[in-house]
Amino acid sequence: MLYQSSLPDLNTKEAIADALYRATIGFDRNDIKVFESAMTEDTSFEINPGPNDPRSLINGLSTLKSSVFDHVGPLDTTHMITNVRVNHRAGEKTASLTAYALSQHCPPGRGAEFAGPKYIAGSEYWIDLVQGDGDGLWKIKKWVIDVIWRQGDPSVIQRPSSK
Repeated sequence: MLYQSSLPDLNTKEAIADALYRATIGFDRNDIKVFESAMTEDTSFEINPGPNDPRSLINGLSTLKSSVFDHVGPLDTTHMITNVRVNHRAGEKTASLTAYALSQHCPPGRGAEFAGPKYIAGSEYWIDLVQGDGDGLWKIKKWVIDVIWRQGDPSVIQRPSSK
């Protein structure tokens, strides 16, 4: 299925939230075009995995693609987004949002296996956005993921070089 980067007739707050939806669809469907439509070139991406693990900070879209997207995109994943709250003042080209996410990860092609390896995380997202000048789409400038809980086999999301 082909996903559109731009949807007609969204109001401003829906269009802002749509940046997060495009980013997670990009991960879940391994769709780099949709993912890129949701991010600025100078985006920052921070994961706070929990008290016993170091946080990860990634700066720039090209680094984000090579260090996260290229690994997570091929996995069988679903990111369920809820409790989206958008903070935006009419006429401004900046916004922020918070959301909860339930992220489920499985090795490529193994998501349908009932007893297959899985890694699940419940997180809160803190996102700063800007409206793109060229295409008018809202894009993620800064994405902070605070992992609240996690369960399963962490090797599912580890890059082969880090095992």
